[in-house]
Amino acid sequence: MRQLKTYIIEDSPVIRQSLIETLEELVPVKVVGASDNELAALHWLADLHNRVDLVIVDLFLKSGSGLGVLRNIKPSRQPCKVVVLSNYATKDIRLKCLELGADQVFDKSTEIESLIAYCGDLAEGPSELSVL
Repeated sequence: MRQLKTYIIEDSPVIRQSLIETLEELVPVKVVGASDNELAALHWLADLHNRVDLVIVDLFLKSGSGLGVLRNIKPSRQPCKVVVLSNYATKDIRLKCLELGADQVFDKSTEIESLIAYCGDLAEGPSELSVL
C-alpha cells in the first residue's frame, strides 16, 4: 500500500487540522500542503515540484471558491485525484463539481467514512498517480 501525497484546501483551521489528523491516522495519507483560499491553492498546485496524488477541496474558502479551484486545477496540474469535501454537497452541487472535473464529492457531515474508504482504495490501487 502506497502513501498518498495529499493537498488540502479548507478555510477552517480547526476542520483542516482535524481532517489531517484523521486521514493520517486512519489511512496511508501524508498531507504535504494546505491552504485556505483559491489563489494560494492554485499557485501551490501549479508548481510542478509540489507533486500530489490527491487534492481535497472545500467549496467555501477565505477568498475564491472550491469551484474556482476545480475550474483551474486540471489544465495546470499533473495527474491527481481531486475530491470535494463540503457541507453543501447537494445533488446540484455534486453534479456541478463532477462537471468541473472532481473525481468524487463527499459531504463533511455524513460522508467522512466514505472519504476515508476512498483514500484507502486509492492507496491500494495502481501507482500511476505518482508518475511525475
